[in-house]
Amino acid sequence: MRVVVALGGNALLKRGEEPTAENQRRNVRSACTALAPLAETHQLVITHGNGPQVGLLAMQSASFKGVEEYPLDVLGAQTEGMLGYYIEQELGNMMPTESAFATILTMVEVDPDDPAFRNPTKPIGLQYEEEEARKIAKERGWSIARDGDGWRRVVPSPEPHRIFELRPIHWLLEKGVVVICAGGGGIPTAYNSEGMLEGIEVVIDKDRASALLARQLGARLLILATDADGVYEDWGSNKARMIRRTTPTDMSGRGFDEGSMGPKVEAACDFVRRTGERAVIGSLSEISEMVDGTSGTQFTIE
Repeated sequence: MRVVVALGGNALLKRGEEPTAENQRRNVRSACTALAPLAETHQLVITHGNGPQVGLLAMQSASFKGVEEYPLDVLGAQTEGMLGYYIEQELGNMMPTESAFATILTMVEVDPDDPAFRNPTKPIGLQYEEEEARKIAKERGWSIARDGDGWRRVVPSPEPHRIFELRPIHWLLEKGVVVICAGGGGIPTAYNSEGMLEGIEVVIDKDRASALLARQLGARLLILATDADGVYEDWGSNKARMIRRTTPTDMSGRGFDEGSMGPKVEAACDFVRRTGERAVIGSLSEISEMVDGTSGTQFTIE
């Protein structure tokens, strides 16, 4: 079975955790422990978030005054390479030596007229106390928003429309390669007025990009792995209840936070609605159970 697993950025760097290389490697190792059995029995495509990582690179770039800040598309490409390297190495250490892995720098097309450019919602970078966040935002011209217990920078997150490296991803899967691609939602690109492809200063939501990728690859299952065990109604209240099984129709009209669970629910519903296949949102530690249909929030057509 062809399976696409999207690893949340916070699965690779925990909330409030220092963004050191060792912390990220340790979290990747933990993720790969869960992924290795899946990779041995199914055709596996791994995507991942990059919000904490790309935000950190943006801060590092801004702190060096001798060179103009690097744009987000370039920083996104850097995180694809870094996290792909970690995943390849750690997963390779857990699987048979003949196993093959490949990380694909993946360009994704967005529409420069997407209304998302006027409404930044995608959190990136580190988490701050509100006072510090407002101070930094004023200094650097950022948009900020609450994210969990703190505040983070937010940037536009337009819809992904096209994955340029789809053919080589297909070729690799047909040869039995575990493919890591569309990291951070892919490198955001668009055609300019002269018909030339160029980078765009946004971050694409990795769940929406993963749903598009899974659909175009003919995947039978889309797993959106996060730090929660599923989707909850009335999250944060004493009435919170986990949704075990649902359909796109059942989820229509329910409100979820645009900066966190909303895009995951939207991506799962879109994949199921368009393909008739299954999607699941849940904890990476329960990935085998999610595949079996006994854990997480399971999305089916009916």
